[in-house]
Amino acid sequence: MYAIGTLAKRTGTKVQTIRYYEQIGLMPEPGRTGGGQRRYGDADLDRLAFIRHSRQLGFPLDAIRELLDLSDSPGRSCGEVDAIARRQLREVEARLARLEALRKELRRMIGECRADRIADCRILRVLRDHGECLADHDAEA
Repeated sequence: MYAIGTLAKRTGTKVQTIRYYEQIGLMPEPGRTGGGQRRYGDADLDRLAFIRHSRQLGFPLDAIRELLDLSDSPGRSCGEVDAIARRQLREVEARLARLEALRKELRRMIGECRADRIADCRILRVLRDHGECLADHDAEA
């Protein structure tokens, strides 16, 4: 049996996060000692490690809840798990596309900077009026 601090260290999860997962039902209510201290077993350790790894992969809490429910039903088809993972992959790819667009815009802003006076600073101009500068860029293209 593990105390909450030990569970936290073993999984790299903050104690407050473990308590939060208990509150929202991702982690089961732990057993308690006579003095009221939480006690966790190996199944709790495995479940928390699963949650933590899922979070590292960017899965939202609702998807993790679905995955946990599915993992508790070993006889079911893994097609639903596959669909959840594919949905997460689409979200990651969309996020990457947005980041690539941000990188492109930042490179453009920096490339147009002439390092003259602040009054003529292209970067500050873009940051002040993004819509106008995008229109300027589209006109130049």
